[in-house]
Amino acid sequence: MNTKAQPVMPRDAPAPVDAAVTADDLASITVVVVTFESAHCVPELAQSLAAFPQVIVVDNGSADDTLAAVAQQLPQARSIANGRNLGFGAANNRAFAVARTEFVMLLNPDCTMTPEAAHTLLAAARRYPTASAIGPQLIDRHGGPELGYRMRLDRWKPKGGPAEGDLCVEFLSGACMLIRRDALQHIGGFDEDFFLYQEDHDLCIRLARDCGALVLCPAARATHQSRRSSAGRHRLRAEYIRGYHHIQSKFIFERKHGGMAVSRLVRLRYGVAAGLEAIVRAALLDGPRASRALGRMRGAWDYASA
Repeated sequence: MNTKAQPVMPRDAPAPVDAAVTADDLASITVVVVTFESAHCVPELAQSLAAFPQVIVVDNGSADDTLAAVAQQLPQARSIANGRNLGFGAANNRAFAVARTEFVMLLNPDCTMTPEAAHTLLAAARRYPTASAIGPQLIDRHGGPELGYRMRLDRWKPKGGPAEGDLCVEFLSGACMLIRRDALQHIGGFDEDFFLYQEDHDLCIRLARDCGALVLCPAARATHQSRRSSAGRHRLRAEYIRGYHHIQSKFIFERKHGGMAVSRLVRLRYGVAAGLEAIVRAALLDGPRASRALGRMRGAWDYASA
């Protein structure tokens, strides 16, 4: 029995339109990369993006040599330097405001995309002209498929294996996503209430609702070395920030899309659980996870007192 996810046409898309993608079509994409102390990611990123003429790097107040590395190794990139960390969504919005191409491609600094894969995504965008966004199959650091999409918003893991053909989905990972710029303009980009985490989930909900289907194109692949962007010299601080905003974004998302006000008791429960996890992780000498748990504890506390 074949247990793999089967090809599905987007709900609101016409029959596929076959249209050749030319070598010049890379100029129709603006690649947007948001960095935060990501200098260690720049060499691989620059090699991946060497053939892309339109690149915008938005730096969220890095204290390392990220911007210098970008200037040296990605000379075609336009750099936008924020004086402080504005968050993932807000930083992307700064790039959206100056992009002028038909498509915008979100790309994490720890994610690499070949020109061939970008051509494949563009071809899918031509096939499905009413789709608002197209996502690739993410590949993890071990070479296996990474789950970067959802068939349903209330179910993360699919019942079958990796997709074998184009799929209409309800979520695409913001690690790498090709989006029509007019769709981004229509919905106003990211909701800046989300500092980090859940902002791509919220974006997908609004794109699918207001602009057109989301399509996974597994023939296009992007390598995602998850969490490598936080593996610099300030790893523990980066993990603390991740934990802090992870829990805050969870509460914001539940309020916005679930219509649920997170009670003080629920926030206290999350905070206590995170504190206990931090103690266990510290005892196991797992500094990054202990730091992340401390961030979640503080995030739950701060949200409760906001």
